[in-house]
Amino acid sequence: MEQTKTKKLNISFESDMEAPAPEKVRSKPSHGDGSKGRIWEFIAIASIPLVLVLGNSMLVPVLPDMEKRLNISQFQSSLVITLFSVTAGIFIPFSGYMSDRFTRKGVIIPSLIVYGLAGILAGLAAVWGSYWLLIVARAVQGIGAAGTASIAMALVGDLYDNGTESKALGLTEASNGTGKVISPILGSLLALIVWYAPFFAFPVFCLASLLLVLFLIKEPEKEKEPPRLGQYASRIAGIFKEKARWLVAAFFSGSLALFILFGVLFYLSNILEDPPYHIKGITKGSILAIPLLGMVVTSYTTGSVIKKNGILMRWLMNIGLVMMTAALALTIFLNKNIYLLIGLLTLSSIGTGLLLPCLNTMITGSVKKEERGMITSFYNSLRFLGVAFGPPLFDWLMGISHAIVFITVSVLSLISLGLVFFLIKPDAKVS
Repeated sequence: MEQTKTKKLNISFESDMEAPAPEKVRSKPSHGDGSKGRIWEFIAIASIPLVLVLGNSMLVPVLPDMEKRLNISQFQSSLVITLFSVTAGIFIPFSGYMSDRFTRKGVIIPSLIVYGLAGILAGLAAVWGSYWLLIVARAVQGIGAAGTASIAMALVGDLYDNGTESKALGLTEASNGTGKVISPILGSLLALIVWYAPFFAFPVFCLASLLLVLFLIKEPEKEKEPPRLGQYASRIAGIFKEKARWLVAAFFSGSLALFILFGVLFYLSNILEDPPYHIKGITKGSILAIPLLGMVVTSYTTGSVIKKNGILMRWLMNIGLVMMTAALALTIFLNKNIYLLIGLLTLSSIGTGLLLPCLNTMITGSVKKEERGMITSFYNSLRFLGVAFGPPLFDWLMGISHAIVFITVSVLSLISLGLVFFLIKPDAKVS
């Protein structure tokens, strides 16, 4: 195992012994951590997951309208979300390899361009009333999305160290959550113009993010030539073999959290329009934003305070999963009261906000820079698949009963709690 002069403690477990990770190197900018330049750099990075989230969440409020206008079923409308996420999940590992092989910006910039252009095609498909062209356009958008948020996470690991890294990762997760908060409201507002207006909004946001990344982020130069594909694959396989115990638990928990989040959004969006509520438009978008706001505030706060404190991370992850499990279990019995339902879903989202920044920091810091793109891509690929299967599985479960929806997710949360509690045991200070 490679040794460095500067010692940094890695995530470890009872039987795992890991060599110290090499310290991150970057060309330090002339501005300090709190300077205007660093703030704009943070904003540029945060814009990437924000644009990605808008690609899904902004469409949730218009799904019922889409069903009526295109004469499609609830399941078919859910595929507009699912196919985007499945395609992204499949292509994310490839984007991760390309970002390790070349540069992070060299992947992010073309991905944003593809994402935006496919948004225009999706909008045109909606105008023409072509569901199948819309599905194809959403799949292409998924390919573009594959090179955005997961690569941004790796870029944060390249650019920053120590507490600044965890703060930046917390900000990206908060940006992800902020997109989820504003997107239902924004989607509802745009739908007041015409129901397919959200599709044409994507290119505008993509262009803004593209310009921010292009001009405000200075990526550090690679310290050495990237390994050949065979060597690279061998290294990735070695990482998974060495750290499989905690990586599997972390990947499962992260994807499950987003599966639940998008699933309950889909659930809530549909029941709000049904009797006895009949809530639509901006009011519905504002209600959908309430649980997400809890997640945003918690994510940013968590990322700011955890720094590299492994003990604090472990406490927050377990507390977050206990909150999720308890809130979802109570919803089994209390889902008939809309106020209690929203309150419990908000509590579950706060638990998600405690969990995700800790997982992001541990996963990003657990590997060397040369393999970081692939590891964060595998993680984000599973997160995307969690998002992808949330709406259709919740639709199927809702067809059985509303109680079975929350029985299922509370059991899954309990399993995730067990995995995190027994398998993720970081040192007092993680890399």
